[in-house]
Amino acid sequence: MTIAKPPWTKLGRRLESCARKALYDFSMLADCSHVGIALSGGKDSLTLLYLLHAIKRGGFAPFQLTAIHVSGAFSCGANIAENLLTSICKELEVPLIVRHTEQSLATLECYSCSRKRRSLLFAAAKEAGISTLAFGHHKDDSAQTLLMNLFHKGEFATMLPKLTMTDYEVTIIRPLIYISEQEISAFAKLYQFRRISCQCPVGQRSMRKKTDQLLSDLEENFPNIRDNVASAGLVYGSQKARRP
Repeated sequence: MTIAKPPWTKLGRRLESCARKALYDFSMLADCSHVGIALSGGKDSLTLLYLLHAIKRGGFAPFQLTAIHVSGAFSCGANIAENLLTSICKELEVPLIVRHTEQSLATLECYSCSRKRRSLLFAAAKEAGISTLAFGHHKDDSAQTLLMNLFHKGEFATMLPKLTMTDYEVTIIRPLIYISEQEISAFAKLYQFRRISCQCPVGQRSMRKKTDQLLSDLEENFPNIRDNVASAGLVYGSQKARRP
């Protein structure tokens, strides 16, 4: 696998610029000297790792990077071999913390699996003295989440670019929030890691997958629907966050 790092192509420059804009627009690195990366090993989290590693060169106050990987037979993500992630992080000189989760196919479902993984990530971050944890959620994830909340809860809400989890003493940031999955896929293809995709049997038929298909169907009549839904969610979320 090719390690993605500068000098970038035009696509790489655009993605780094979008990530820098998100970090700046939402003050993601304010008072932050150590960022943890939730590293599943899929295209999204690897793109996040490569971009944040490049962004460390300058433009923001110096910060340290540490990757945190939760492994397991059915853990959400690419189920990539730990030795490959170790090799990538070693070449980038990024420390890697590994935690393990036990899942059985008989009881596997997205909500409980996600909660368990996050608990392990938050605990590992706290042990390492990390108070800011970056996730690889992108623009399409934001659009999907808004529709799922609207249809299932009657709430107009999506993923916030920056969210403080007081109970866990950690702040979640999403530096890829301005970047589409299509752009990430193209970047991953360029650096030969697009083939690494989620292997979870439940995740492939999840409500998120069905919502993504709905967006694809709607794109035939509304070509900009993903951008528009994601942007509407960001605007609403930003306004809500500023209210007293």
